[in-house]
Amino acid sequence: MTSPVLVPILGDQLSRSLSSLEGRDPGNTVVLMMEVWDEATYVKHHKQKIVLIFSAMRHFADELRAEGFTVDYVKLGDPDNTGSFTGEVARAAERRDPCEIRVTESGEWRVQQAMEEWADRLPCPVTICPDTRFIATHAEFRDFAEGRKHLTMEYFYRAMRRKTGLLMEGDKPVGGDWNYDAENREPPKEGMNPPPAPKFEPDAITQEVIDLVGKRFADHFGDLEPFGWPVTREQALEAADAFFAKRIEKFGPYQDAMVHGEDDLYHSMLSTSINIGLLLPLELCERAEAAYKKGTAPLNSVEGFIRQIIGWREYVRGFYWHQMPGLAEANELGATRPLPEFFWTGETDMRCLADCIRTTCEDAHAHHIQRLMVLGNFCLIAGVDPKQVADWYLAVYADAFEWVELPNVAGMILYADDGRLATKPYAASGNYINKMSDYCGKCRYKVSKKTGDGACPFNPLYWHFMDRNRNRLESNHRIGRIYATWDRMGEAKQGEYLESAEKFLDSLEPAREGWARN
Repeated sequence: MTSPVLVPILGDQLSRSLSSLEGRDPGNTVVLMMEVWDEATYVKHHKQKIVLIFSAMRHFADELRAEGFTVDYVKLGDPDNTGSFTGEVARAAERRDPCEIRVTESGEWRVQQAMEEWADRLPCPVTICPDTRFIATHAEFRDFAEGRKHLTMEYFYRAMRRKTGLLMEGDKPVGGDWNYDAENREPPKEGMNPPPAPKFEPDAITQEVIDLVGKRFADHFGDLEPFGWPVTREQALEAADAFFAKRIEKFGPYQDAMVHGEDDLYHSMLSTSINIGLLLPLELCERAEAAYKKGTAPLNSVEGFIRQIIGWREYVRGFYWHQMPGLAEANELGATRPLPEFFWTGETDMRCLADCIRTTCEDAHAHHIQRLMVLGNFCLIAGVDPKQVADWYLAVYADAFEWVELPNVAGMILYADDGRLATKPYAASGNYINKMSDYCGKCRYKVSKKTGDGACPFNPLYWHFMDRNRNRLESNHRIGRIYATWDRMGEAKQGEYLESAEKFLDSLEPAREGWARN
C-alpha cells in the first residue's frame, strides 16, 4: 500500500479550499485534526471561543469523512494527547508512516516557527503551503511596505481593489471615490430596531463540547451559555444570508454607533466564521458587490463592508508578519499600568465600559468601535501595559487570533508601534462616546463635567495622556495643535485635569494574577 500524505489542519483552517487539501485524493490522504491543551490555554480563552473552535473542528472532520477522507481526530481528552501541535504531528507520523506532511502555513508567528522545525524533527518531507484564502501574499505586502515609515492602509486598500476588481470601473472606483467613510459615522437614532442576527441551537456535537469546556475550562473568562455561533459552513452561510437580506443596507451609516444593550446592531457578525475558515473573504465581498449592483444595498454600506475585509483585514495580516516578532514587545509610549480588575468583572460605574464588557462576557463579542473607542481608548489614555491589553483582547473575543488581534491592539489602539500602523493615537474624551452612543445619559458620571467628583473619567484622562506624552506627540501633524489648546488653559486648569486623572487612576484595582495566563 502506498504511504499516504498526512495533512494537519488547524482550528482556524476549516475551509474545503485550503491549499494543503487542494487536489488531494481522499484515498491517499490522512487528515490530522487536534484539540490541544497548549492552544486552548496559552491565553485563557473565553469559554465560547473554545466551544466555537472545537465544535467547528469536529463538524468539519465529519464533513471530510463524508467525502471519503480518513481523518485522525485527536480529542482533548485522549489519554495519549501530547497537548501540542508538534507532538500530535509526530505521533501521527509514527502511526501512519506518511510519504509527506503537507500543511498550510499558520496565521500565528509562534505556530509557524514550530512548523518550520518539523522538517528537522519528523521522518518525512514537510511541505508548508501558502494560505491562499488571503488575497495579498506576504511578498505583496513587503513590496507595499518597502521604504515607507507609515504603512497607511488606504493605499494598500486601493491596490487590493485593483487586484480583485471589486467596485471598480476599469482603473477607477465605482462612484468616483475610493472611500465613503465620511457617510458611515451616523450616531444612533431614536427608535432604531435592527433585526437580530441568527443564533444557532447547539446540536449533539456542540453540546458535547459545551459540557467538556464547562468541566475543563471552568476558570476561564466568559459565559458558557447560551451559545449560538455558527459552527458549520451551512450555518455560516445562513448567517451571511441574513446579513445581506436584512442588515447590510444600514450597516454603513451605523457601523460606528453604540446602543446600550444592543450588541449586534447592523453588524454582519461574520468575523468568527471568516477567521476560522467557514466563510471565505472574497465570496462575501462578491456578495456585497452583487447587492449594490442589484440595488439592495447602498454604495457607502457596501464599500465600507468590503474595505473592512480586503482593506483592513488583509492589511493587518500583512502588517503582523512584516512587524513580528518585535510587535509583540512594542511599547513606544512606555505604558506600564496593570489592566484594571473591572475588565474581567465588568464592575465599574462607567456605563460605556460596563456595557462593552458585559457583551464581551456574554457573547465573546463586541463590535469594532466598542473595542477601539471605549475599551481600547480607555487602555490608551490610562496607560495600560500593551502586553496585558493584548492578552485580554486575545483571550476574550471569539474572532481573535494573534495575527488580527495584535496589530489592532499594539498599533491601532495603543500606538505602541510608534505610529507605523496609525498616523495618530486614537485618544478621545467622553465627547466622542456621547456623540456616538446612548451610554452617557444614564451614567453615574457626567460627560459634561470635565474635572472633579462626578466628572466623566475619560475627560481628565484624555488630557493626562496628552500631557505625559507631549514629547512624543507634539510633533505629530494630526494632533500637535491640541497642545495649543492645553497651553491656553493655564496652570490652574491644567492642574485640575491632572489631579482628577491621577485620583481616578489611583482608585483602579489591578487585575488579579492568572486571569489571562496560567
